[in-house]
Amino acid sequence: MSKKTQIDTLLTEEMPSDSRHARQLVRRQLIAEAVMSEGSLRIEDLTERFGISLMTAHRDVDELVSRGLFRKTRGIVSASPTSLIEASDVYRATRQASEKQQIADLAMSFVEPGQAIFLDDSTTVQHMVQQLPGKVPLTAITNSLTLINTLKDIRDLTLLSLGGHYYNWCNAFMGRVTTHEIRQLRADIAFMSMSAILDDIAFHQSPEMVETKRAMFECAAKRILLADHTKFQRRALHSFAALKEFDVVIVDDGMSNIDIDRMRDKGVNVLVAAALKHRS
Repeated sequence: MSKKTQIDTLLTEEMPSDSRHARQLVRRQLIAEAVMSEGSLRIEDLTERFGISLMTAHRDVDELVSRGLFRKTRGIVSASPTSLIEASDVYRATRQASEKQQIADLAMSFVEPGQAIFLDDSTTVQHMVQQLPGKVPLTAITNSLTLINTLKDIRDLTLLSLGGHYYNWCNAFMGRVTTHEIRQLRADIAFMSMSAILDDIAFHQSPEMVETKRAMFECAAKRILLADHTKFQRRALHSFAALKEFDVVIVDDGMSNIDIDRMRDKGVNVLVAAALKHRS
């Protein structure tokens, strides 16, 4: 059985009649989804997120590791560098898909022909791709192999592909070589998303990802953060930047007015994306 099949089976297993076993299975499904979404998570974070003891979290993770779905190293559970990336990509791309599309639509209003733009590896940014042909000529700079394979076919778009150390779990290039290439460039806008937002600070679980996004952030004239409302309900390990350091923070209409007003009072330039009808 392939790993992708194992994941699909895990996420669609029928619930057993025993309620304790059922809760355990549901919890492990949710843990698997969380790891696929984030790429890696601290086991300690799972205790808070799912309201379980550290011992229970380790048991759940060990079960998922025994199936070959994930790996556990030094208290961190990660997506295995295998065909799991297919499931991870599909999962992340479809999670909050409508909200991400709303945000991407508004983000596109900042793109003008002739610009050079950084596009990170996030699935929210990937939702911008279908509208880029209407903004050419453009120069797109990205470390995402997913985006590279998509953007290469757009006419009148100059594609700068960032190389470096390839990371299977996110299907992107990161590391010293990648950041060195980025720092030789200057773009008009950097579009990016992060794993989590806590206390009005953007976080990501991967230190390599933080370094790569930081290089894009520092080498762009304008920085735009794309963040659906669920990012404000998550936690991650490594801080990136305060929201007020971004020129624009685009959220979806799932955010409460209270939170939006609070961020604006703190000097964050928040724009709220509303649902639009899309061409079929």
